[in-house]
Amino acid sequence: MESSGRALQPPPQGGVAYEGAWRFTAPALDSSVPRVRHAVRDLIRRQRAPVPPDHLDGLMLIVSELVTNSVRHAALLSPQLGVEVSLGDGWVRVAVEDGHPYRPKALVSDPAEEHLGGRGLLLVKAVVAEYGGACDVEQTAAGGKVVWAALPLAER
Repeated sequence: MESSGRALQPPPQGGVAYEGAWRFTAPALDSSVPRVRHAVRDLIRRQRAPVPPDHLDGLMLIVSELVTNSVRHAALLSPQLGVEVSLGDGWVRVAVEDGHPYRPKALVSDPAEEHLGGRGLLLVKAVVAEYGGACDVEQTAAGGKVVWAALPLAER
């Protein structure tokens, strides 16, 4: 994974130490799912962001689903995916970008199916709703998409 982000510096006047945005890329391969999940978890811990344990578990599920969707549905047109983690005063946001133009939809599929088959985004939406967050899909200028989710942090 290639990484870029701001150097760790003292927070700006009135800011908090964990604020910032970090971006990295990963190949659109199944093996990237756990690697991205661990990278995001490590970043949040390293920044000492006040993410409650249950929110962190939910966030890891979201990261896994978003990266998995990108790997399964966009790899042919987008061999690399971009991941951005943003930490702000009171929130954490993860976004996964790929070069495929298809805008995913949360589908209800047959519970007897072996794979989630569209239910992954339903799961993302459920986690986001449970913790009072937000999520959306945005088109990029290059014709791809960014799927993102944001969850609130704990009060300090």
